[in-house]
Amino acid sequence: MARMTGTALTFRKMHGAGNDFVVIDSRTRADRVMNGALAQAIGDRHRGVGFDQLAELRVAVDADLTLDFWNADGSRAGACGNATRCVAAMVMGETGAKSLTIRTARGLLFAEDRGGQIWVNMGAPVLDWRDIPLSRDCDIQHLPLPGDPVAVGMGNPHCVFFVEDAELAPVTDHGAQVEHDPLFPEATNVEFASMIGPDHLRLRVWERGTGITLACGSGACATAVAANLRGLTGRQVTLSADGGTLMVDWREDGVWLTGPVAHVFTATLAEGFGK
Repeated sequence: MARMTGTALTFRKMHGAGNDFVVIDSRTRADRVMNGALAQAIGDRHRGVGFDQLAELRVAVDADLTLDFWNADGSRAGACGNATRCVAAMVMGETGAKSLTIRTARGLLFAEDRGGQIWVNMGAPVLDWRDIPLSRDCDIQHLPLPGDPVAVGMGNPHCVFFVEDAELAPVTDHGAQVEHDPLFPEATNVEFASMIGPDHLRLRVWERGTGITLACGSGACATAVAANLRGLTGRQVTLSADGGTLMVDWREDGVWLTGPVAHVFTATLAEGFGK
């Protein structure tokens, strides 16, 4: 369990399908530990720890806990499905609980342990252009961008491209370009997906504020929603990402996500780190 020890910071390193996180527990503190500069310092894979996102646990008055998310560049993230699953698995393992309510910027999320598999309800997809958000009114199922992508909000914006072969997609070049397209005033995550079989997609991801990641939980949810809207899949979709397999089930009560979870190590940053 991550905690403050003097001025040193103890944390957990976890990952979900290779999507890796630093997890910090601030529930015993009066206020959060994290800020943009410290998150960026910890996120440096050469001089810090390195992560795709950082998740900080805080006390909630209307839920079991609050989660704040940070990107590797020090910016805030509104949602992070795989980090939510990792934290849920951690807290359930410590408390024996089989379900949790988690307050995030996305809203109140629900996590369940179904026979050892951690599922998180990421909420209903956002399908109104104003709320995704886009900078102007347009057809979210056919954005006016080369490649005919789909826009979906999952607490953060996503731009999903369906391509012939995701293995050949120009994820670095195209992802970086689309992330900051003027159509997305808050920038966007970018997904490239191709069909493997019925209700099975190959997925590659460029994450806003981070770059290429081995998986993305909210991106998997957004891609599954986009694929269903396009008539490519049903509502239960398997997504093979670079780091592992995620499963999405778009139900009436929201978009549920599951996949592998791993605790890699617990460590403490040296006192004065990031100063």
